[in-house]
Amino acid sequence: MNLNKYIDHTLLKPEATEPQIIKLCEEAKKYDFATVCVNPYWIKLAKESLTGSNVGITTVVGFPLGVNTSEVKAFETTLAIKDGATEIDMVINIGALKSQKYDVVLNDMKKVKEAAGKTIVKVIFETALLTKEEIIKACELAVEAKLDFVKTSTGFSTAGATIENVTLMKKIVNGKAKVKAAGGVRNLQDAEEMIKAGADRLGTSGGVAIIEGKTNEEY
Repeated sequence: MNLNKYIDHTLLKPEATEPQIIKLCEEAKKYDFATVCVNPYWIKLAKESLTGSNVGITTVVGFPLGVNTSEVKAFETTLAIKDGATEIDMVINIGALKSQKYDVVLNDMKKVKEAAGKTIVKVIFETALLTKEEIIKACELAVEAKLDFVKTSTGFSTAGATIENVTLMKKIVNGKAKVKAAGGVRNLQDAEEMIKAGADRLGTSGGVAIIEGKTNEEY
């Protein structure tokens, strides 16, 4: 198992500085991670920093709350890809889902997918805020929208990925989408457990710690 290629090496803190983003990219190149995951402002810097590597660039859309309008999310997606993003992690409209406005949630996903074209789109559910039934429905809508991944968490809510939710999401998408576990993946044991549960990708700020057999102390 090439564990490094499961990892989206992540730095989404609002206070992140230019030197920290460059360091993130250098680490990603050193360990040949799948992607770095950065906020949209940093895409161009990441693209420059990753020149000559096989590391992709994930960015976030509608982050971290998910309640931007669909038009804004689509516009963010278009600009991000233009700037160099190779994967998009969008946040679901959580309130609409919980209000059972499923047509709104589905349209939201479809708008981003349409704007992304062939670019990979992952949809973040923020599972800590959802019931089991809502997670199931969100997975079904993501499959209907033909998104590439379902993702557990932003890392900015009350909790991150759990084995239970990753297992559930993997079962519901049933091979029609992949699963990304994010939030609280701090060490090799966490990573291996999430992958065993069905995660195809890991979103973590602890990529280096995981590869080096250490524990990342940051969330």
